[in-house]
This record gives sequence, C-alpha cells and structure tokens, in this order.
Amino acid sequence: MSARTKEKVSVAGGPVEHVNEVRLVGRVSLAPHERVLPSGDAVWVFRLAVTRTGDPGRSKQTVDALECAVWAARPRRSVAGWRVGDVVEVTGCLRRRFFRAGGAAASRTEVEVRAVRLIRRAATG
Repeated sequence: MSARTKEKVSVAGGPVEHVNEVRLVGRVSLAPHERVLPSGDAVWVFRLAVTRTGDPGRSKQTVDALECAVWAARPRRSVAGWRVGDVVEVTGCLRRRFFRAGGAAASRTEVEVRAVRLIRRAATG
C-alpha cells in the first residue's frame, strides 16, 4: 500500500518518484473507537505503541505512540474487534489533516491506515 504521485522530482541522478508508505507493527495502546466528525463522516481511530529501533543512545524514549485513522470499510471492520494490548500490523501513509476546533484552525498528523492484520491477541485475565 502506498501513496505514490505521478510528479517526479529531479535530483542530481535524474527524476525520483515521491513515495509515502508506512508499515508499523506494534501494540494497540488506545482502544479503537468510532469518531463522527462535524462533517458527518465516520472514522475509526486508535493509538499504536511501536518500540523504537536504531541508535538507543539518541533518546531515552523507547516507544513511539502513533495516532492511526481508518476510513475504508474493510479495515474498519477488523479494527473494530481489536483490544488494548493486541499486537497488530498496519500499512498506509502519513497524512496531515486540517480542521476547526473551538473556532480555531488545527491540524493533526496521523497514519491513514489502508490494510491491517492482527498478529497476536492480548493476554486476558
């Protein structure tokens, strides 16, 4: 899953295609829930905690909490059954969404999820 544009950027070695692809594997840290926007559109949202990889010396933070939004019907049906603690994989792209909140302009950067997969259910009990 990717958001590719037809526009190409010219660099020293020639044109380069723009690519906006995200693949995350992590633990659901905020239960998925439906949010109805003022426009009447419905979106399912959840938070995914992903352990940081790479140079451990750069930051004391060990996980990233990433907001995810699901607009498409098929992944929404799957996400609706997820629980906090489930380990999942999501693919999609980064989006910055603009809206009005409290009379002021606001924005949010989130992962727009296009496909999902449950890897392991959270332990119960």
